[in-house]
Amino acid sequence: MSKSAVKKIQAIRGMNDLLPSDSPRWQFFEAKVRQLMLRYGFNEIRTPIVEQTALFARSIGEVTDIVEKEMYTFDDRNSESLTLRPEGTASCVRAAMEHGLLYNQTQRLWYQGPMFRYERPQKGRYRQFHQIGVEAFGFDGPDIDAEVILLSARLWKELGLMEHVTLELNSLGSSEARAAYRDTLVAYFEQHHDVLDEDSKRRLTSNPLRILDSKNPAMVEMLDAAPQLMDHLDVESREHFEQLTKMLEAAGIDYVINPRLVRGLDYYCRTVFEWTTTALGSQGTVCAGGRYDGLVEQLGGKPTPAVGFAMGIERLILLLDTLELIPADALGGCDVYLLPMDDSATTAAITVAEQLRSELPELRLQLHCGGGSFKSRIKKADKSNASLAILLGEDEIAKQSATVKFLRDDREQQSVSQAVLGRTLRELITANA
Repeated sequence: MSKSAVKKIQAIRGMNDLLPSDSPRWQFFEAKVRQLMLRYGFNEIRTPIVEQTALFARSIGEVTDIVEKEMYTFDDRNSESLTLRPEGTASCVRAAMEHGLLYNQTQRLWYQGPMFRYERPQKGRYRQFHQIGVEAFGFDGPDIDAEVILLSARLWKELGLMEHVTLELNSLGSSEARAAYRDTLVAYFEQHHDVLDEDSKRRLTSNPLRILDSKNPAMVEMLDAAPQLMDHLDVESREHFEQLTKMLEAAGIDYVINPRLVRGLDYYCRTVFEWTTTALGSQGTVCAGGRYDGLVEQLGGKPTPAVGFAMGIERLILLLDTLELIPADALGGCDVYLLPMDDSATTAAITVAEQLRSELPELRLQLHCGGGSFKSRIKKADKSNASLAILLGEDEIAKQSATVKFLRDDREQQSVSQAVLGRTLRELITANA
């Protein structure tokens, strides 16, 4: 078979490569998150991307869209049903239970990694997508709800996003209160059965609260007039919610109460919240979560209160890019490009490069490799986005010096002794910072 006849293999639709030009954006965002988690006392946990299918069916809910339509599920060679994780909370709970992390103790955990759902790919939403999430176990009061919301708010502030996002809150109450409300809601929807779309009619018997989350414009008026869950809350849930809002107000966090906010997963109770933005066009959610006090018990553990959230990295990177909030110095490149002026200086250049890397561990230094004419070497130095180039030729090697060329400033190049080259570079880079 000729080479031209070989069919090229491409990435699976909705599962994208992260190219070198994209990686710095992700690294910038992930570094901000990692630092913030340490400051708030959250510890990282890493779980497998493949779990038993039963974990997600039992936690997310058999009749949710995720389980019914979107999970990547397959049988392994032992005929055991496995699933690529569609979300992180269930895996986090499973790991915490399996390793005894919830026994007579509280835990503040966070994770990051790929998730998988089979849905129509669109900008900012893919079949393999990445999330960062936090999960706090063993805390019953509204203070931990406020804490995780304040953590997310601080991230927005530090990224410059705070004025572009809105916090929406609701309470789903206890399971008993929600069950009573469910009956009231079903009775209301049955009175307006002719207005429901096909998807809502299907949910009427399986998950009627999810109808409230419909974006169908033909149903807006009917949904706005629907009974509100907030009016059917049990006393404890109402007090919990009122205390939470007071804490947020005291911390200066603005919010809106959205009575139609129900979240798509069955395990939520009491507090639910979303951070939304309109900066990407239509309103979109960039972070969402809430309380799920019954999930640990549902998966076979002892009753354990819990709260958490997850944020989609792709959508947040898109938002930061759209608003041009990623600093230029975080977009990759290097500080210094070290080039031997001809092949005879290559060995000396390698030695100088390693000396500088030892002396200046934070220095981003790229060594020219691959030969070429002097003109082509200078072009590569300029393309590297470095602010400085270090030139080494026969004269420099003989004098144990180096020539520092300014690539971004209209300044004359200067000769520097190799003995003080590290100190000179530190001063020049610091001055340009």
